[in-house]
Amino acid sequence: MRVHVVSDVHGRVDALAAAGDGADALVCLGDLILFIDYDDHAQGIFADLFGERHADTFISLRTQKRFDEAREFSRRLWASLEGDPRSHIEAAVRRQYKALFGAMPTPAYLTYGNVDIPRMWAENLREGQHVLDGETVELDGWRFGFVGGGLRTPYRTPHEIDDETYAAKVAAVGAVDVLCCHIPPAVPELLYDTVARRFERGSEAVLEAIRDTQPRYVLFGHVHQPLVRRTRIGRTECVNVGHFRARGVPYVLEW
Repeated sequence: MRVHVVSDVHGRVDALAAAGDGADALVCLGDLILFIDYDDHAQGIFADLFGERHADTFISLRTQKRFDEAREFSRRLWASLEGDPRSHIEAAVRRQYKALFGAMPTPAYLTYGNVDIPRMWAENLREGQHVLDGETVELDGWRFGFVGGGLRTPYRTPHEIDDETYAAKVAAVGAVDVLCCHIPPAVPELLYDTVARRFERGSEAVLEAIRDTQPRYVLFGHVHQPLVRRTRIGRTECVNVGHFRARGVPYVLEW
């Protein structure tokens, strides 16, 4: 059995279309849309609406952790648009989702990232694309568990949930061979982004599940340029499958 795993797609429609080549199935760990690109400030929904110069300013404020100023700057920009700002965002997100789900190979097993909008997935899903969150599926004798979303942060991305809700999903999955999450377990070296120069949030519940149930693998993304891409906890291989937007190459899992 050969499974290809991607995370943090962020608009890479071209590479996503080929991500399942040679695989029996594709696993996607979320963050499909590109709202703002910290590497190329001219890309993403924010830059499309307001231009690269304003994206420069917004990214600079957030990088400096001046979150209140960033939110006020953003609020003024959204107020400059005609109509409800939400309608502009949703129209752009729908365009991205339509292209992404249209390109995604099947069969595919998906869970949400922290920047995804779950209620907008259903209208774009095609046959053979299965969304799992706090749920499991068996693939050729191995049980895969899926836990989507991110935890609360000052960045206030669309699909952040509280720790208790997240932990309940981890518990619902239970013992599996492969635990698939968007965010990493709460291991510092897996959480530090060497380019953004900050720690992202990881899950204590996932770390506890690793210690208690010892899955073969825990696969995740979220941290685009991690200090450490993989580590072992007991028998469990913890692997950041990579920033798919930048690399365009899936992680390969075979058994």
